[in-house]
Amino acid sequence: MATTTEQPAATRHALPDPGEKVPTISWPIVGIFAGALAVFAVSTWAALAERLPVPVTVLLSAAAIFVLFTVLHDAAHYSISTRRWVNVAFGRVAMLFVSPLISFRSFAFIHIEHHRNTNDDDNDPDHFVSGAPWWQVPFRFPLMDVPYLSFLVRNVRRRPRAEVLETVFLMSTTIAVIVAAGFTGHLWTLAVLYLIPERVAMFVLAWWFDWLPHHDLEDTQQENRYRATRNRVGSEWVLTPLLLSQNYHLVHHLHPSIPFYRYVAAWRRNEEAYLERDAAIGTVFGQQLDPVAYREWKALNGKMARLLPVRMPRRSSARAAEFHPVPVAGVERLTDDSVLIRFAVPDELREKFSFEPGQHIAVRTDLGGQGVRRNYSICSSATSDSLAIAVKHIPGGAFSTFALEELHAGDTLELMTPSGSFGPRLDPMAAKSYVAIAAGSGITPILSILQTTLAVETESRFTLIYGNQDADSTMFRDELDDLEARYADRLRIIHVRSRDPRHPAHLRGRIDRARLDQWLESELTAPSVDEWFLCGPVEMVADLRDLLLERGAEADRVHVELFHGYQKPRVADGFAPAAVTVGLRGRQHEVPLAAGDTVLEAALKAGLEAPYACLGGACGTCRAKVLLGSVAMEQNFALSSAELESGHVLTCQSRPTTPAAAVDYDG
Repeated sequence: MATTTEQPAATRHALPDPGEKVPTISWPIVGIFAGALAVFAVSTWAALAERLPVPVTVLLSAAAIFVLFTVLHDAAHYSISTRRWVNVAFGRVAMLFVSPLISFRSFAFIHIEHHRNTNDDDNDPDHFVSGAPWWQVPFRFPLMDVPYLSFLVRNVRRRPRAEVLETVFLMSTTIAVIVAAGFTGHLWTLAVLYLIPERVAMFVLAWWFDWLPHHDLEDTQQENRYRATRNRVGSEWVLTPLLLSQNYHLVHHLHPSIPFYRYVAAWRRNEEAYLERDAAIGTVFGQQLDPVAYREWKALNGKMARLLPVRMPRRSSARAAEFHPVPVAGVERLTDDSVLIRFAVPDELREKFSFEPGQHIAVRTDLGGQGVRRNYSICSSATSDSLAIAVKHIPGGAFSTFALEELHAGDTLELMTPSGSFGPRLDPMAAKSYVAIAAGSGITPILSILQTTLAVETESRFTLIYGNQDADSTMFRDELDDLEARYADRLRIIHVRSRDPRHPAHLRGRIDRARLDQWLESELTAPSVDEWFLCGPVEMVADLRDLLLERGAEADRVHVELFHGYQKPRVADGFAPAAVTVGLRGRQHEVPLAAGDTVLEAALKAGLEAPYACLGGACGTCRAKVLLGSVAMEQNFALSSAELESGHVLTCQSRPTTPAAAVDYDG
């Protein structure tokens, strides 16, 4: 087992974003895809016309299939295009050449499991090759798709029915073609054109993609992701194009969504950060290098590369929440009853609409004189340049009906600057374990938290438990699949479905106290999780929070987001009128407060544009600091103990207990 020396956090670099994004379309992939198909077509034609000897035909066709595997590989990680269907289309075509025995989606599932469980003998399907005794290697290389089929059979109940049927169809068709060729006397022709080249390509793929990067490395991906696979340096002028950049396989495992042709650039940007984590490196001749030896080797071959800074999320620059008109950039259907709304924030408002993961915005519109105002969590990553919310239709809901049926790109809505504190305090040096539990539209703040956390904290892991009725009602289903492919070794998503009879039995039903209790007894013990995030129906969230506290989780590490809070009966007894000074956007306002009114109610009655959203103590939008006197706060789901100790309160829940009080929304 390889061991590393842990360095003090202050002396280690945070691993920055690799600086490589998924392109709208990967033209290098398009190029090698077209080239490989052309080579295969020409070699096939030449063989049938007897223009080429058999060995040349086999080598050309095998080379084409080898190249097409890179197309398949990048498609499985959704690296070819930001459009999901483009990846699937390329992947399905390439899969027919690489191994027509399984479907593209089945291959993608199996390959992601390899990323998640690298070097784990029981759970890594590629360990059949990378962990083989040396004397078995020549026999296992050309049969590397055999453990894939075995792995798929073991996990068939986890896979969608359409995917399984597609695999069965492809396998049956392949066998039928081979049998038909045998009966018609064309088996040798089929073998020369495809069967032999495909096995030759499989042999080389197993050797270069699995054995070279992983053999003799004992750490699993879960134990040490920097030593579960290696880079192979030296003779890169020939090795990089020959292996299609898989000599930088470590970069691929750390950043699976990077297109293959950008591995080297990512390594050069982050080299020092990788070396500080004792990354596994070998030379072209098999010599293993520790960081010191690599630096000595590097000094003879080039200059050290620089390190990119981490992009950290920033809070809004607005002193207190305020409304601004913002154009709608687009409205996209997510499910039958929900839409994604993207906003085109003007450049002059970008700092005011900067946000941290887990924050929300209030949306206000006239809506034919009705004057509606609703609160929605931001669902886009805080490290991106986009601002987006998702709206799920509520029967009879004024704004949700308008959003689904009438809202279009180019319309303008009034947006309140972001507020709230549901998300984590991110630290690029952190290596934490996060668990989020969401139901239905509760995914919206969780999605922002999940994306941002995995991008900023490159050592942290995230588990999402997401409850819905069925697959069709699952908001952001494709986006979550993409994220699971991108962060294969650090993200686990557990779907719980209440109305899907085909879903695995142990994951059917609702997310409730009993189900969470089972997880706490096994894989998600409370002490092993650094922070919990709960978002969904009030009853579910409150029940799960109580259970986590009972099982030893610290209250400050269990975060809840409730759009409406508990609507308790108003209690005015025991409260007297008071004079309240309200600090808002740099100005002081003296307002009278009637007996039993909250500070927020008094401010709104006085005509002040005080920030608020849920009115139930759940969102934190009405947060203010008490500067004079004292108040009693009825309920709180939004403020941490540190905020309470510093004098902050939720004004929608706070009633003065002294004749005079002063609060500051800017504090």
